[in-house]
Amino acid sequence: MLLALAAGFALSQAFRTVAAILATPLQAEFGLSAQALGVFAGAFHFAFGVMQFFMGIGIDLYGVRRTVLTAFPMAAAGALMAALAPGYGVLVLGQVLIGIGCAPAFLVCTVFIARHFPASRFAAVSGAVMGLSGVGMLATGTPLAWLVQAFSWRAGFMVLAGACVLAWCGIYATVHEPAPAPGDPKAPRESVAAAVRGFAALFLVRHTWGIVALGAVAYASFITLRGLWLGPLLIARHGFSLVDSGNVALAVSLAGIFSAPLFGRLDPGLARRRRWIVGCTLLTALVFAAMALAHSSWLDVAAPLAIALLSGYIVLQYADVRSAYPAALTGRAMAVFTMSMFLGVALMQWLTGAVASAAQAQGWEPFAAVLGAIAALLAAAAAAFAWLPAPAVARGSP
Repeated sequence: MLLALAAGFALSQAFRTVAAILATPLQAEFGLSAQALGVFAGAFHFAFGVMQFFMGIGIDLYGVRRTVLTAFPMAAAGALMAALAPGYGVLVLGQVLIGIGCAPAFLVCTVFIARHFPASRFAAVSGAVMGLSGVGMLATGTPLAWLVQAFSWRAGFMVLAGACVLAWCGIYATVHEPAPAPGDPKAPRESVAAAVRGFAALFLVRHTWGIVALGAVAYASFITLRGLWLGPLLIARHGFSLVDSGNVALAVSLAGIFSAPLFGRLDPGLARRRRWIVGCTLLTALVFAAMALAHSSWLDVAAPLAIALLSGYIVLQYADVRSAYPAALTGRAMAVFTMSMFLGVALMQWLTGAVASAAQAQGWEPFAAVLGAIAALLAAAAAAFAWLPAPAVARGSP
């Protein structure tokens, strides 16, 4: 069942990183500015992030299977719409539909793991699933670049639409909700109004804000680089071809695949986990700053690889969320964190597009401005996570 759910997650990973390869042909066909490109890439993540509220409630009330099977057809429909888009507006609408369809893909995996595996194995199993789902990012490296160069960017969306249909069939055939134990009374289903109140109540918990602040920036920094700016940076700054930039994207994706399982196994536990999270965030900020200040082709290839290797520490953030709330709130707590992550991606992609456009208007190199802005956001998020209230369990309190 977890493998079938991970297939949907892998497609979500593919959709959120297509812009890095499609950016150049889309700009050529529709005459897009850097800011318009940021809106295109961010539309998926905005829809994905907003829908976490509804997906978290849906999972808690109706279960993993029903929620993902209801939503995922929207991803196939959105990909088909994007493939046939006559203009920029329809293309963005397709991205929104894809984001809605993929919205439960990440969340159902984490909730499934939290409910069916012991807490001590959560980080390791989550890391393994995140690594496996990285196959989706691999597909949007060299394979997508070759497909786009040989045919068109529309062919890429068509292939992904077909893959969505296959993944939905796999989930339908294999995933089911666990049957209640014999003799256990059936618990009354919580009302939607009560679920909404429970979701909102999480924002009244003091330690939620530090978790949300870092959640909105940490993952966004990696996806904004890998999913939007990596291809344009290598092509415009260093003269790479589309396939050459796809090869680098493929290597970055491979590094990300190994990173998540590695951090899952290296989880230092409650006592030191938060220090590791802050340290990894600050180290990532330094790498982005180095890319902003230096204009070196080898550094602009090596630094994204280093960022990908560090990106696996998101597994530690999920483990931190898992331990910060009672079991009854697991689904909604994961949804709040995931919502902050993907709204953060949408905001960062829009913001970096605006930064790039402003830098170009001033005659500055846009990539240096974008990378410097990401470094500053990471440093600010690390400070917020470190200084805002922490969960009692992370402080060693009972």
